Amino acid sequence: MGYVVYGAGAIGGVVGGRLFEAGFEVTLIARGRHLDVLRASGLRVESPDRTVVLEMPVVGHPREIDWRNQPVVLMAMKSQHTVTALADLAEVAPAGTPIVCLQNGIANETAALRFFPNVHAVCVMCPAGHLEPGIVQAWSTPTTGLLDIGRFPRGSDERSRSVSADLAKATFHSFAVPDIARWKNRKLLLNLGNAVEAIRGPGHRRGRLMGVLIAEGEAALSAAEMPVASQDEDRNRRADHLQLGQIAGRTRQGGSSWQSLQRGTGNIETDYLNGEIVRLGRLHDVPTPANQLIQTLARKITPSGRPGTMSAASILEQLEV
Repeated sequence: MGYVVYGAGAIGGVVGGRLFEAGFEVTLIARGRHLDVLRASGLRVESPDRTVVLEMPVVGHPREIDWRNQPVVLMAMKSQHTVTALADLAEVAPAGTPIVCLQNGIANETAALRFFPNVHAVCVMCPAGHLEPGIVQAWSTPTTGLLDIGRFPRGSDERSRSVSADLAKATFHSFAVPDIARWKNRKLLLNLGNAVEAIRGPGHRRGRLMGVLIAEGEAALSAAEMPVASQDEDRNRRADHLQLGQIAGRTRQGGSSWQSLQRGTGNIETDYLNGEIVRLGRLHDVPTPANQLIQTLARKITPSGRPGTMSAASILEQLEV
């Protein structure tokens, strides 16, 4: 079974690279300077125990893919780019193409169902990095990440099981699960701290502010009758699988939103993380002032390309919490 990885950044590059190393046919779709470097020099995958340079097929648009072999598409771009990517994909890919969303947030799978019937969701727990063109980091070894998959919105089928088996051959820990939405909802709550890192810098995901954000998220998801995997379930699933190390004497710094700022992309996915909680709160009459404020603050600093320096106390003061 072949794969097309649409979005070859941190997650897409690491997952695509590991699948390619394991012997699977993989084509990356990338853009800009990253695409240029991949074409010229290959994909450099750095990890605590080794570094490899992979000369992988890479294209700049879905129209350059040969769809006759019916590859599985792994969607790995940020959520704010999903709709445009799906529209481009729908112009050339067969309607029955399996779409697997390797993305944060919970809006991507629903968007994909507007274009394709066979949609799968993945709960991504994979500490990865991408700060320079042509280079990605896989910070955990020997298990690169946890990638549980299920058909969306529910169920587990042969495609889920086959993709899970392939991921397991490629240094990932993966199960096919029938209730993937529960796990995606838990991951959404954890990702509410991504914008906090963007606003305050790495290392500021804990504390009272994070507790307020998660409490609002839990209330909004509950009001929407959207089940969430418990903290204990999440803790047990992670166990000790993820073992983060150093790469060239460095430890992992910030998460995906912080990395987007560092690369100067001009946008981060806060509107699909904290903004998702705000949306649910408005739909179901649940106040979400903390997530709304974080969403607004993140939007203000994004054009600068630099993490902010605002303290948690000053943010909480604005909320009068």
